[in-house]
Amino acid sequence: MQLFYVLLAVLEVVLLVYFGSAALYVFVFSLAGRFNRFSKPNKGNLQRKVAVLIPGYKEDAVIVEVARRALEQSYPEALFEVVVIADSFQELTLQKLERLPIKLVKVAFDKSTKSKALNRAMEVIGDDFEVALILDADNVMEFDFIERINTAFNRGYQVVQGHRVAKNTNTPMAILDAISEEVNNHIFRKGHRVLGLSSALIGSGMAFEYKFFKETMANVEAVGGFDKELELKLLKGRNTIEYLEEALVLDEKVQKTEVFANQRKRWLSAQLIYFKRFALAGIKELFLRGNIDFADKVYQMISPPRVLLLGIVFGITFCYFLIGIGVLPIAVVVPPYLWYAAAGLTLLAFLMAVPKKFYTKATVVALWTLPKAFGILFLSLFKLKGANKKFIHTQHGTVNT
Repeated sequence: MQLFYVLLAVLEVVLLVYFGSAALYVFVFSLAGRFNRFSKPNKGNLQRKVAVLIPGYKEDAVIVEVARRALEQSYPEALFEVVVIADSFQELTLQKLERLPIKLVKVAFDKSTKSKALNRAMEVIGDDFEVALILDADNVMEFDFIERINTAFNRGYQVVQGHRVAKNTNTPMAILDAISEEVNNHIFRKGHRVLGLSSALIGSGMAFEYKFFKETMANVEAVGGFDKELELKLLKGRNTIEYLEEALVLDEKVQKTEVFANQRKRWLSAQLIYFKRFALAGIKELFLRGNIDFADKVYQMISPPRVLLLGIVFGITFCYFLIGIGVLPIAVVVPPYLWYAAAGLTLLAFLMAVPKKFYTKATVVALWTLPKAFGILFLSLFKLKGANKKFIHTQHGTVNT
């Protein structure tokens, strides 16, 4: 019995350290995101040639319209080329794409991955480009997106992440997904840049110096979460990732529960795999080379997703509240006020990170589905085995903006 109480006490401390540190982490960067940051001055006015790479797998419902919209940019037409990488498209879709002034690269793999598609496309189009701009097959760039990307390169950056925003908020799940993305934008992109650390990559709406990207991607073999592997390699090499808050690219948000479950399972699996692979390197980089950027990214791989953090911290805090008022007659080691502090920091972090435009009646309605989203994410933790060994496709269908 004595051993049982010792183990219970150890579990209490471990949970507080893990979730408490995660709560403090998101609070610090969310607070930082409320401030403006210094921008580098332009080092010139060079206009670079840009390859807009759009890999798609069975995206017949959206790809033609997305390709058309990608051509509508303020940037000079002669200086950018839209490249659609078509994997498993219908013949009619291919015919429609061939009528557009774009480059169509048809690919077929035994096991399809985004990294394979991008590498193959760069083999086909050659090296006559200075910037590689990556979009998802449902993304729509704002009219000045490429122009803003080019300006960031004129400030000396080699890697730039744009601001991905929701294309649709037509279901409660889509609203929650849109809010989740903006919270991550605020904490892991803007907040990090304000404090001098690199922005996180998202997987689309991002741009790289072309030769640098081609050489780096040649060594990326990820099935899922290729952006995580790419990000870790970049930060280990001390490459700063810039974030452009004003450079907007519209992204379709998840509308159905089953799509949400598949997408999050893939993300969680990728994070766990990369943490295992880079955990030791993260410790070495931090203490031997002072590479805080890389160590911070490795920590993000093991930190809880924001929905899980919110749900678990408030769940545990409520249990400690019941213990504190005597409803649950259980002896605890950790003082309840520490969990109250963790819950308060988490709540404040979210309140500071959610844009004002989401403080609406529709959001209040969507919040009723938050417990369901939490349950899906929590159950996904027990279904991660093998999730990153096969390609899990997210079907898209909303194009209108």
